Amino acid sequence: MRKFGTSQPITRLEDRRFLTGQGQYVDDVAPDDALYGYVFRSPEAHGRIERLDVTQARSAPGVHLVLTAADLATAGLKNAMRFAVVQTAGGSPVAKPDRPILVTDKVRFVGDAVAFIVADSVAAAKDAAELIALDIVAEPVKLDLAPGGAVVHAEAPDNIAYDFTMGDDAATQASLAKAAHVVTHKSHDNRIIVNSLEPRGCFAETVDGRLHLAFNGQGVWGAKGDLMRLFGLEAKDVRVTNPDVGGGFGMKAMGYPEHFLVAHACRVLGRPVRWMSERTEAMLSDNAGRDLDVTITLGFDADLKMVAFHTDSISNLGAYVSQFGQNIQSSLYSKVLTGTYDVQTYFFRNRGVFTNTTQVDAYRGAGRPEAIYALERAMDFAARQLGVDPLELRRRNFIPTAAFPYRSATGELYDVGDFHKVLARAEEAADLTGFAARKAASAAKGRLRGLGTCYYIESILGDPQETAMIELTATVAKVYVGTQSNGQGHETVYAQLLHDQTGLPLEQIEIVQGDSDQIAKGGGTGGSRSVTVQGMAMRATAETLITGLCAFLDEDMDQRETSFDAEEGVFRAPGSNVVITLLEAAGRAKSAGRAELTKVTETRTLPGRSYPNGCHITEVEIDPETGTTRVDRYTVVDDFGNLMNPRLAEGQVHGGVVQGIGQAISEHVVYDSEGQLLTATFMDYGMPRADDTPFIAFYTECVPSTANPLGMKGCGEAGTVGALAAVANAVQDALWPLGIRQVDMPFTPSRVWGMLQHGKASAAA
Repeated sequence: MRKFGTSQPITRLEDRRFLTGQGQYVDDVAPDDALYGYVFRSPEAHGRIERLDVTQARSAPGVHLVLTAADLATAGLKNAMRFAVVQTAGGSPVAKPDRPILVTDKVRFVGDAVAFIVADSVAAAKDAAELIALDIVAEPVKLDLAPGGAVVHAEAPDNIAYDFTMGDDAATQASLAKAAHVVTHKSHDNRIIVNSLEPRGCFAETVDGRLHLAFNGQGVWGAKGDLMRLFGLEAKDVRVTNPDVGGGFGMKAMGYPEHFLVAHACRVLGRPVRWMSERTEAMLSDNAGRDLDVTITLGFDADLKMVAFHTDSISNLGAYVSQFGQNIQSSLYSKVLTGTYDVQTYFFRNRGVFTNTTQVDAYRGAGRPEAIYALERAMDFAARQLGVDPLELRRRNFIPTAAFPYRSATGELYDVGDFHKVLARAEEAADLTGFAARKAASAAKGRLRGLGTCYYIESILGDPQETAMIELTATVAKVYVGTQSNGQGHETVYAQLLHDQTGLPLEQIEIVQGDSDQIAKGGGTGGSRSVTVQGMAMRATAETLITGLCAFLDEDMDQRETSFDAEEGVFRAPGSNVVITLLEAAGRAKSAGRAELTKVTETRTLPGRSYPNGCHITEVEIDPETGTTRVDRYTVVDDFGNLMNPRLAEGQVHGGVVQGIGQAISEHVVYDSEGQLLTATFMDYGMPRADDTPFIAFYTECVPSTANPLGMKGCGEAGTVGALAAVANAVQDALWPLGIRQVDMPFTPSRVWGMLQHGKASAAA
């Protein structure tokens, strides 16, 4: 096998299918005779159900079934979703109230699922929903990020679900007390609605007595296990598939009530049942992201070397504990708590609070963007307070290159890194020497210009183990993988990787994913793990395949030491002119009764995590008359280690950066005092558009990871991890000369205009 090397930035193989309308999404592949499901949702944010009468709905034209919590109980089903709880220090109490599939006696957010209607059409189901009698005795609504207030769950009388801590508080406070300089910064990381291009959807059918659930998610095995537990089924009786998926971003990584409702309805009716979310429904019911307040206190010595790091945060869980919600802003946040800085004295506290809003869970980066945002905002703020260049403060505190592998304060083993090199490349690429002239040009137009920097690091997450199977047929090599593409380009990069190892033409490689019948297990997609973990398993599988066929050909041709030329994809025997292709060798093996040599499976576990890192530098321009903020320039230099396809990596970074710009500039979730979502359509919720983003200059500096044999580091979430703080710091820089010290996302025109007016009033006073 040849040594892994950087491949060419070829165009994505799957794009022809998608761009010509041949994609097979869940709504495309649902059975033609499927009935339609519709979720009747709570119109109130908090209250006790006094009456729920679905009698008229059940007799409405075209209606086949109406399910309530009582019906689930009658069927003997446990009316509860699966979720994980955080492990707190010293085993301090953690609130873990059930999250129902359908509500029983209380509703806790606008959009809570009350009933499920199955009818001949969506229109018929909606008409039936109008006939449901629902009386709710409204209760006070809890919306703020603070302990206390209206009680959402009796298990958490102060609304605090957990109190997570790491580090030594006493030692950190003592170090801060002795520090030459102490700087405190507070930030709010605003809530977002994920808004994948394809909303959530699913269908269920019974095929040959087996339950088949298809949904547009980020892996099939969690859902399969959930269905087995809920219905008491054996593994052989359940099949779960993911067809093409139009975006996930973490939001589609977990289970939702609709998966179980369509499956149960299918089993009850003996008919296929389908459900597809509408956009406003998605905004009400999809897991949201971010939404936390963070206070960071940094201590520096006289040389501005960081000596202590203290973080206190409180995060919004929403109305229920979602599947990963408790871990996002606690244990996952802690993975990159101290970023790229050499500091070991620290304390971290995070409290999760229940509110009467949609539940909060993973969104692109899942804890790492939040940690880096708070840290990099604090570093820029500290630099300005201390009168030092923000880049210089970072340089003084970077982990030295010679210190790797480096054990971070929170226990992460950073395998490699050269942060100074990456920062120097970014400074040059962003033309910082020309910033003063650009700032003057903006001022001449009556505009404010700011420069923002973020140096991020992220930790690859998810299951470190993955399995791959390669099956050689007469015409193609089928590669069965345990990850699930949501638009990242897996079909291309996996085909490139196998081509790199076997020389097979790309058109002779077929990637099979998202089917629990075809792949026994897998970790799905999440945490930027896919290419790194799956690639390692594929490499091992290809090696086993080639080794086995070499041994077979020695025997078949009465030769010794048959070798494989990966460049040309052929076997050669010493002293012979015979050349045999990989697929021809597979055919010989099958003819000789050795078919097992043509279908090989290997499982591999990453020896350690990898840590992508990089520098984002951006410039914003603000119109002080209107508060309109525009991102004008954007430069990224990333260290992703070895890249299989640089074009795909660049695309991932572009998408992540735009999502970060969207959160920073325009995306603003607003609830009124009664818990009604006011930003429930694209007329009200400001998704980023093409004219909101500048050209994104993308560069890489390669420091190959030592934590996996491919030298890769992952890249799927890096753009978002770095973008938030870079944009926010640029706004802070633009407004700093006006005496404005507190700036928080989103920087919508009205909010920035308000900051400017407050600054003027403060200056006048």
